[in-house]
Amino acid sequence: MKPLVRQSGLTLLEVMVALFIFAVTGTAIMKAASEHLNGVGQIEEVAVATWVANNRLNEILMERPWPLKNNQKGQQDMAGRTWYWTQVVKATNDSDFKAVEISVSLKESRADNITTVVAYLAKPSEATQ
Repeated sequence: MKPLVRQSGLTLLEVMVALFIFAVTGTAIMKAASEHLNGVGQIEEVAVATWVANNRLNEILMERPWPLKNNQKGQQDMAGRTWYWTQVVKATNDSDFKAVEISVSLKESRADNITTVVAYLAKPSEATQ
């Protein structure tokens, strides 16, 4: 009779369990990284869309038109993309103040707004016109 020889190493079952653990861990890491990158992309879109809306509000302030034009539409190129904005003017309780709502979208149809900025503008005084 031969003496029992002790073999070192891992069994096939142990190797398969280790590979399964690595696969589950890798999948979880990839999912977390993907969600992070998606979130960063959304934050970037909102930031740039807000800049586009603020640029439009600054154009209005520089032009000083009164009464403010309602239902204006336009586009602006920024950050390598074309952004589409819509301007809606709403009345307030004071006739010398208007609410200006600028909505920004990446679609020419202006559907799926990314952000909307609202500002309240006063009628320019006679000295500033």
